[in-house]
Amino acid sequence: MELEALIEGFGKVAIASVADAVDKVCGHRGYLDHLIKPQINDQRICGPAATVLEVATDEFLPPQHALDLIDEAPRGSVIVISIMGGEPDVAVWGGLMTAGAVANGHAGAVLDGGVRDLVEIRRDYGFPVYARSVSPGTTLGRYKTVASQVPVRVAGVVIHPGDLMVGDVDGVVAVPRAHAEQVLAMARDIDQREAEQARLIMAEKSLRTGLARYGRI
Repeated sequence: MELEALIEGFGKVAIASVADAVDKVCGHRGYLDHLIKPQINDQRICGPAATVLEVATDEFLPPQHALDLIDEAPRGSVIVISIMGGEPDVAVWGGLMTAGAVANGHAGAVLDGGVRDLVEIRRDYGFPVYARSVSPGTTLGRYKTVASQVPVRVAGVVIHPGDLMVGDVDGVVAVPRAHAEQVLAMARDIDQREAEQARLIMAEKSLRTGLARYGRI
């Protein structure tokens, strides 16, 4: 299935169904730590991961790999920034990076650290940023980027460049690109089955009846 069709499909299924489908199809967890949440708005994200790795430093260096990737990643990417172990008290994303991401048509950002310049981002861009925290702190003298478009670990999940990042207020799920079509098909089946269960529960006025007819999931 073409990437455009996958993105359209994942944009219409429940995040919980995607998480369940990754569990079943891939045999491992795809959903990120619960602390990674929307910080700007409730806008859903869906797009291929473009990854950045940051490490601790005492050097005063700009996040060059991230800055370059924002300009170079394919349009519609989700910029994913990893810091080993996560960092809630430093912002790895702000207003200027958001301006670059919007100018290049990217779909969102997922950060294992903080975001800053919320007033500016909400006022001028409305760009969806899913982050561990909000912090005014700079990375300068604390963290530096060391690589881009490499496998990274974010909030307990290994993410490869090109994996599909799907998220809304329920959380964020990384869908391995090689299994994306199968995961989407199963997520659609889960959505349909749970809709049927809900209709039966309402009609019969019984949760047990709905669960007995179709099973829990």
